[in-house]
Parts: sequence; C-alpha cells; structure tokens
Amino acid sequence: MKRYKKILWSLVLAVPVIVGTTGCKKFLDRKPLTATLDDLNAGRVEGQVLGMYNILRTYAGFSTLPWLDFHSIRDDDAQKGSDASDGREINTEFETFQYTKDDWATNTYWNDRYTMINAANNALDDAKTLGASDDASIRNIGEACFFRAYAYFELVKTYGEVPLINYRIVKPTDGIREKSSVDVIYAFIDSNLQVAAANLPISAAEYGPNYTGRLTKGAANTLWAQTHLFRKNWSQVVGLCNQVIASGQYDLAATFPQVWKDGIGGAGKNGVESIWEMQAWGGANAQSNSAVDNGSGWGTCQNVRQNGATNDWNLGWGWNTPTQVLEDAWDNTDPRKAQTILYSGQYDGGPAQGGYGATLPAYTNPDGTGGLAQKYWNKKVYSDPAMRAFTGWINANGAAPWINHRILRYADVVLMLAEASNEVGDGTTAAAQLEKIRARARGGNNAVLPPVAFVSQAQMRTAIKNERRWEFAMEGYRFYDLVRWGDALSALGSLGYTDRCRYYPIPQKAIDLTGGVLTQNPEWQ
Repeated sequence: MKRYKKILWSLVLAVPVIVGTTGCKKFLDRKPLTATLDDLNAGRVEGQVLGMYNILRTYAGFSTLPWLDFHSIRDDDAQKGSDASDGREINTEFETFQYTKDDWATNTYWNDRYTMINAANNALDDAKTLGASDDASIRNIGEACFFRAYAYFELVKTYGEVPLINYRIVKPTDGIREKSSVDVIYAFIDSNLQVAAANLPISAAEYGPNYTGRLTKGAANTLWAQTHLFRKNWSQVVGLCNQVIASGQYDLAATFPQVWKDGIGGAGKNGVESIWEMQAWGGANAQSNSAVDNGSGWGTCQNVRQNGATNDWNLGWGWNTPTQVLEDAWDNTDPRKAQTILYSGQYDGGPAQGGYGATLPAYTNPDGTGGLAQKYWNKKVYSDPAMRAFTGWINANGAAPWINHRILRYADVVLMLAEASNEVGDGTTAAAQLEKIRARARGGNNAVLPPVAFVSQAQMRTAIKNERRWEFAMEGYRFYDLVRWGDALSALGSLGYTDRCRYYPIPQKAIDLTGGVLTQNPEWQ
C-alpha cells in the first residue's frame, strides 16, 4: 500500500466556458487541418489510446486500494480486511463514514480520473488537428470518448458536481475552473458515449488478433445503460440493454464460478460473459522476468493475507473481505454464497465451488497471530496455486498480478433490463430476465432459488434488489446501488452513514490549487 502514497498530485483540470457545443461528435464534423505530430503515425492516435488502457491497469485509483475504498468497502457487505494495523485509517473513513478531505487514497482517486480525462482530451485534440478520418482513427476516437465518459461517470457518482474539461491543458491556469452541475456532466457523458457506441467495433477481434479486451460497442452501450440507470431513465436503459443483447456477442457463462476461474491459459478471463475487463497477465517465471510480467495490483491487493513466519497463504494484501453482515444475510441454499466467500479454516470447495482443493488456515484474531486475520475472503479473486507456481509470484509482495478486473459483465445487462422493465410496467420481461440469473446460479439444482413470479411492481423491485446483492457481492456495485435506490440510510445508517455521505468531499488539495475557485461540496464545507 505504501508505494501508492508516493503518487504525485497533478494539475486540477478545467471546464470550458461553453460546454453545450463541444461534445465528442464535433470531431467527426471538422474539416482536415494541416498539421504534423512527430509521435503519431499516419494521423492515428493509437499509441495515446493504448496508454489509457495502461492508466486503467496501473494507476491505483482504478486498479487497487482507492477503487476498493470508494466502490466496495463503503457498503455493508464488504470491509477493509487485511489485518488490524494495515490501513487503519480506511476503517474510519470508509467503514464508519467519517470522510476526510485530504488523504493519499482519496486524493489518488480524484487525481487518477482527471489523469485519464487529460489523456483522452490530448488524444482527441490531436485527432482533430490531424483531421483523422481513417477507420482505425475513428475507432481510436471512440475509445478515447469512452474512457472520458467512464472517468466522468465515476466522478459524478462519487462527488456530484465536478469541473468539466474537454480540451487540452496548455498552461496551469487553464485548470482553474469551477464545478459544473450534475446535469451538465451527464449530458457530456451522453455525448461521449454516443460517439463511442457509433464508432467502436462490435467485437474486439476487429482490432486484430493481439488486442483482447479492447473496447467495443457493447461496452459503450452497457456503460451508457448504467448512466441512465442512475438517472432513472428507464426507457433508455431498456433500449440500450436490448441493443447489447441483440448484438449476439455475449451470454451468461455456463456456471457462476467460471466467470472468476483462474489458471494457466487464461481460464475464465474474457469469456462469453465478459463485456469489458481490465487486462492483466503473467507468463512463466514472470516474478523474475519483467518481459512476461504485465500485471496490475487488482488481484494482489485482495488475495488472502497471512502474517508471521509462515508464508504458505501470504497470497496478497487481503483487502475487500466479506462482512459478517453478508454472511448472516445470505441464505446458505444459494450456491453463489460458497462461490463468493472463501472461509478461513475450511476446505475451499474444489473446482465446482470456485476452489482449487485446498484448506485455508484458521482465523485467529484481527492481527492474524498464528493464523489468519479475517474469517472470510473474496473468492472472486482467489488465485490458482498452479498459476502462482507458473509465474513465481507466491507471496504478498506481488502475488496474483495476472487477475483481470471484470468491470462490465453481461449479468449486469440482464439485471438492468429486469429492473428497468419492472419500472416501466413490464413485469413479464422483468421476471424473465431475473430468472436467467437465478437459473444460472442454481446450477441445475431445482430445489434452490426457485423462479420468482411477478406479483406486483413493488414485490419484483425487492426481488431484483436482492438478486443484485447476491450476484454482484464484493464487486463494488452495492454502495452506489443503495444510494440510487434511496436505501443507503436504512442499510448503512447504523454504521454512521447520513444522507450527505452519498457524495464524498472534494479533495482539499484540488481546491487549494485553484485558490478557491473550485469549491467544496456544500454539505462538506
């Protein structure tokens, strides 16, 4: 964790004076300009766009602890984990909702999103300057617009009003701007995703054989559906989800554990359910051979952590672990429970339950003295022992860097369609989509997870909320789901949550760098 504290604070980025006329669609309307940029080949911005994937994979705000803090640890089903002394401040900030205005993790989260936005703006500015119009460049423009929309969606969910920027920063004073409204931010996201959906390929295979995981039309439409879900634009959610389904590119994996399966050769990575994953990989002896080590901290920061002289189970940093609340609330008859929660002192269930045939050391105490510091661990990032041996990464200093973050998956499309259909009065479709998820989860055992028939809109709404909780446990959905449903106070109030906690305070350093032009969220002044 300490290595991420050294990430430097960059410039606060800016908002244009007129935001309504400068969306991504304008890139397709400009006449070609005469210009030459030495770092571009034939007018394309391929290298810059590939750099955005690298930001996603390597910057802590997207790939490790800060992402987990904001997205997962704030809910009632996940907690910081690790041992009591590691990252103790996170317990206060994110588990008891005593938010801070200046901390390495919170600053990094803000900073990394504006780093991504800045990279996208620069690439799009270069594309304009060169009048890029070849097919590859049009795809690059779609990718950059997606990344910009993705970063802004995370910002607006987290902070509400934020500075909007859609141009290249040339001098520091360009970054001194005030906030834009939530509606303006969402309108900008819409304009970007409109271009992304129009110009990204239907399949990543269209990029060529060596570009698994690059963005597609399905990714753009899925993210766009998520943004409309947060605005309760139900008809738009239905339309976008149906487009993803009609594309024929995706389906639910045959079994729930298959989504998370680790192993040599990729196993569950980029499967039929995958819409967009943060890519990470490691080859033979990657621990000592940087040429075949292209990992991220996603798997490292969440795998089982063991203290003391014995390192057999020191597989990672041990963050983002299931809470007792989740364990108690989840019906034992749901097969996903044992496929999501890895239990200290118990057999991991073998392949059918997402395990590898091992038994974990017992839980002892919060410091892990003589055993493990947590009763439960996140099984969705549980690393395969064969892969550990293959790569040479076998301890917490760099363990499991090859695990992908499944950012967008088809199950979310199905449940978004179920939720939106119910809200527009189509209970038949809502029940049918819900049943797809439950049928896959029950795994052929018809004695569990029976179909849920539509009785009323309120009854189906509750069923869909519950299904999202179990399907996406430990994946970082629940906090923002609770907020958008208006359920956060009832679910999290006993932990310290109040309504103002729906938004995080803007980092004080960002405000200071603008001389106060950028102002704090009103409820946190």
